[in-house]
Amino acid sequence: MQTDNIKEEAHRLLDKLPEHATWEDLMYRIYVRQAIEAGIKDSDAGKTVDVQEVRERFGLKE
Repeated sequence: MQTDNIKEEAHRLLDKLPEHATWEDLMYRIYVRQAIEAGIKDSDAGKTVDVQEVRERFGLKE
């Protein structure tokens, strides 16, 4: 989901913010966007772990 035109995507993020948004609101949206893009990139590269394996590693029940 990497956008070729970061400037356009930044405008979209700004347009979606509420009228009285704070700098923190904007920074959070940018952070979330970057985290999602990084996750998609890792997934596309096969750098994921199956949920069952994670549960076993951490001793979690289903």
